[in-house]
Amino acid sequence: MIQKLNWNAIPTEQVNPMMVRQMVYGKEIMIVKMSFKDGFEVPWHQHPNEQISQIFKGICRFWLANQSESIDLKAGEILVIPANVAHKALMIGAVEAVDTFSPPRQDWLDGTDNYLKR
Repeated sequence: MIQKLNWNAIPTEQVNPMMVRQMVYGKEIMIVKMSFKDGFEVPWHQHPNEQISQIFKGICRFWLANQSESIDLKAGEILVIPANVAHKALMIGAVEAVDTFSPPRQDWLDGTDNYLKR
């Protein structure tokens, strides 16, 4: 199905006191616009979805299980995370980001993403 959407019309979900997100998805791909408060930490997790993270404001510090050092993503930078690679992240400053997943994150769609809701 072809859809024309506007971010202003996409429902906003308050995931926790430090994170809000909007999700758009099709059968094979999902794009998620997110805002984080300074200091929010995404705990270690992994998923079968390939992930592309884009930062538009602030700094997102990533740790990946297969890397010895952290990676700081700043505005305008993109990180590609292969499927099933464990990772965590720390928001430095107010962060605005867009993540793209393939396939869509089922745990985000059905609300079982409890690691983010603490």
